[in-house]
Amino acid sequence: MNLTLKIWRQKNANDKGKIVDYPVSGISPDMSFLEMLDVLNQELIEKGEEPVAFDHDCREGICGTCSLYINGRAHGPQTRITACQLHMRSFNDGDTIYIEPWRAKAFPVIKDLIVDRSSFDRIQQAGGFISVNTSGNTQDANAIPIEKEHADKSFDAATCIGCGACVASCKNSSAMLFVSAKVSQFALLPQGQVEATDRVLNMVKQMDAEGFGNCTNTGACEVECPKGISLENIARMNREYLAASLKG
Repeated sequence: MNLTLKIWRQKNANDKGKIVDYPVSGISPDMSFLEMLDVLNQELIEKGEEPVAFDHDCREGICGTCSLYINGRAHGPQTRITACQLHMRSFNDGDTIYIEPWRAKAFPVIKDLIVDRSSFDRIQQAGGFISVNTSGNTQDANAIPIEKEHADKSFDAATCIGCGACVASCKNSSAMLFVSAKVSQFALLPQGQVEATDRVLNMVKQMDAEGFGNCTNTGACEVECPKGISLENIARMNREYLAASLKG
């Protein structure tokens, strides 16, 4: 396959940045999208040019770091997959592919296609955890009865990998889907009830402080989420937040 890549190049957060064209050839349809970028970078290095900086780790659709805007869609044209799981057979020979970083005030560009998503870390640190007594009298979690429906919904919420596709695809750059998933996975379990009030208040407060927009129920976040996190979690978080505010 012969392709034309239009890639966003930006030296740092203060650089204006621009789209740069790169022709690539000999791309196998069986390559992953990141492998195709590896081929490009190898060519650039051999020419003595600066390779394109992009984030990646596991390349198994688990870590969420391979976050790219591909032809105007978070993680590319396929649904329920990350960019590392996207294969070049999703494109045609001769295609032009636009590759850009996430676009959100709370996700400033570090370099090229890499953005700073530490805002997500700070939101989790504000309340996305439970305190467990490890004194030696800890109750085994498996001994606590939990309704299967609640356990399943908690597990579904916990599959969020924090990639930020929800933010990138939202017209308001809202992080509501991410935060609601982190709130829901504990709100549905007895272990999460002890700190439930402080958790939702602190995480929403931190989300707002980071500069994320609010939710207007467009639904783009759920559509582009590689793990299919449901909008139901946002409704649950809103209920949790209202109840916590009334306890005040």
